[in-house]
Amino acid sequence: MAAKQTTLLQGTLDLLILKSLSLGRLHGLGVAQRIEQITRGTFVVKPGSLFPALHRLEESGSLRSVWGESASKRRAKYYELTKAGQARLAAEMGDWRRVSRAIQLVLQAT
Repeated sequence: MAAKQTTLLQGTLDLLILKSLSLGRLHGLGVAQRIEQITRGTFVVKPGSLFPALHRLEESGSLRSVWGESASKRRAKYYELTKAGQARLAAEMGDWRRVSRAIQLVLQAT
């Protein structure tokens, strides 16, 4: 059974991008595919959201990019985490865990 697609909460796209790139270097379409795969189809990231976020993360120093060749022999920009990106991912994961625990407490309240 396919997962129901869900709108991303404000601020979670950067976290999903950083986490997907922590597993290895990817081009933009690969990042979107990995997010969709990892979330089992819950989040489908459109290019209009993905590429501005990739550029923003690159400008902030969290990502670096290199040009390479895709599997289809086309020129593609590949992204990878920097040391700053790894630190940001760790911080954002901690923040997300705190927020999700707090929301879980609210949902369990009687």
